[in-house]
Amino acid sequence: MNRQAQAAVLLLTGGAILHAGLTDLYLRYVKAGLRPLLLTAGVVLIATAIATVWYERRSPRPQRDGDGERDGDGERDGDGHGGGHAHRDGDGHAHREPRIAWLMVLPLLALVLVSPPALGSYSAMRTGTALQKQPWGFAELPKGDTVRLSLVDYAGRAAYDHGRSLDDRRIRTAGFLAVGSDGTPYLMRMALSCCAADAQPVKIGLTGRTPTVLRPDTWLEVTGTYTGKQTKDPVNDGIIPFLNVTETKPIKAPKDPYDESWNG
Repeated sequence: MNRQAQAAVLLLTGGAILHAGLTDLYLRYVKAGLRPLLLTAGVVLIATAIATVWYERRSPRPQRDGDGERDGDGERDGDGHGGGHAHRDGDGHAHREPRIAWLMVLPLLALVLVSPPALGSYSAMRTGTALQKQPWGFAELPKGDTVRLSLVDYAGRAAYDHGRSLDDRRIRTAGFLAVGSDGTPYLMRMALSCCAADAQPVKIGLTGRTPTVLRPDTWLEVTGTYTGKQTKDPVNDGIIPFLNVTETKPIKAPKDPYDESWNG
């Protein structure tokens, strides 16, 4: 792979990263807060590609004898023969660049052509809950009979605050549905520390008026009340609190499917 090809790969990679960062595609890979860094990386790669092309055009070109440049042993370089392009070092020796280097383009094609789905129930049920340590504290809830909480916030209050701030309050939260091996329905959100590679689920069990049809990965808005019922996650023995459901409503998957309110 010569320098012009390297510049082309850098340019395409930077363009793909910018495309992801300027659309909602990047939310499938990293937290929303990392968007500025992602855009900066794309700009740096594009600038590097342009600088590489500029440097290559200003560099003196080697003279060729006949239809191909020859090295010290009389072998043709360039496109004469061999398994790839050739370049010369400072001593004039030719070194061939293997064509296998073009395999570096495959991840780029995957980034451009494939839009991966967000992690769902399959990954969540095989990963232990992220609810492993007690939060530092809980903010005071707003007034009103019904309060909207993130699933992570409800799970933390139910597991570690023993529902003291949740008594006599109707809770409204949302997540995607998963079904345990025993048929128990769970509502989940995948929590990120940095990117999708480190995503862990936060799980709450559903009891009471649960949906009659349980379709994994269906997004639901659930209204209910606190219950002291808890269970252990079979993967890592983490706490899974429950919510006593009074009402469920299917909703569209949010633009950002991951929950950033988790602080690890």
